[in-house]
Amino acid sequence: MAAPITASKDKKGLIRDYVYETLKKNIMELRLEPGRQISEKDLVEMLDVSRTPIREALVRLTQEELIETTPQKGSVISLIDLEHAEESRFLRETLESAIVREACDKLSGENVLHLQHLVSLQELSASEENYERLFELDEEFHRTIILGCGRVRTWGLIQQVTTHYNRIRYLRLAANHDWRVILSQHQDIVQAIKEKDPDAAERVLREHLKRVVVEKEELVRMHPSYFKV
Repeated sequence: MAAPITASKDKKGLIRDYVYETLKKNIMELRLEPGRQISEKDLVEMLDVSRTPIREALVRLTQEELIETTPQKGSVISLIDLEHAEESRFLRETLESAIVREACDKLSGENVLHLQHLVSLQELSASEENYERLFELDEEFHRTIILGCGRVRTWGLIQQVTTHYNRIRYLRLAANHDWRVILSQHQDIVQAIKEKDPDAAERVLREHLKRVVVEKEELVRMHPSYFKV
């Protein structure tokens, strides 16, 4: 699963933001795998920056529970906490099930067309077994619905609290390339929104976000070292 740390540096952005976003992306996508020890020295060499933005990023990531720092061991990528992940998933399901009902009335025709386009791109990614791109498109799918309803702060909150849950989602896509159910559920959500059927939209969305609950035991069996006991 591990691979070199990669990201493009935005010349217009601040170095500290670049470092933070790069490290977070690589933790979320398991390039920096759970349990891996990291040092400031290694990160300075990897990202070609000074120690100050590295330290600032490590503080932020520690606050988000993606990194654990102890005097004896230094900094370690946190193991995936299943209780944390389930609470995050519950929060996301609660918020999004309400929002998807709103979407049946609030989403514009342009929003719906964009959702249909995203599903088409997801189908292409699935055919190419590109789980990294599929994860990005999955996020964009949910983001489009939430922002289309004007819930910008809600999307920001979801991004803050679902870090452990998202790592399980990413691991699931990487471990199992049978994504037909996921794509079918996205298609059904779009159809329900298009038909202005809030009950159907909520039902499918709840089923969609509960998939991780069903599959997490298999993921723990396949990658026991990634999870907090």
